[in-house]
Amino acid sequence: MEETLDDTDIQLLKHLGADSKVTMKELAAKVNLSPSPVFERVKRLEANGYIKKYIALLDAEKLNFGLIVFCNIKLKQHDKSIGRSFVTDILRLDEVVECYNISGDYDFLLKVYARDMKHYQDFVFNKLGSVKSIGSTHSTFVMSENKNSYNINL
Repeated sequence: MEETLDDTDIQLLKHLGADSKVTMKELAAKVNLSPSPVFERVKRLEANGYIKKYIALLDAEKLNFGLIVFCNIKLKQHDKSIGRSFVTDILRLDEVVECYNISGDYDFLLKVYARDMKHYQDFVFNKLGSVKSIGSTHSTFVMSENKNSYNINL
């Protein structure tokens, strides 16, 4: 049976999505409950998979990874084992921070962080180029990042 979230659960998810460092005491005040039931609700939301994990959103530019590239991938052929092999290979590449199986002209969309164009070139030739299942790639370079939010607007 699928769990139903009430308004308090939704509010908790909204607040945690906006700031995962908020304390249970602060969170409790925001939803007008005491910390103990809020703690139990958050633990239930975590256990049931509504909250996958807590992360710190790092500043890529300050960490010298200011080049963001969206790389479209076309596989050589469509086959379940080739697709699985591709995903396994991509999960090993540190520069790839997001990977999506997509429809349309390409099979996968990768979000890649690199220090600069030279770093990205090295990544394409020496890392991505070693993934045997890739038929072709198409790179789009981000000129400016105008919105970057992992929060879901509930």
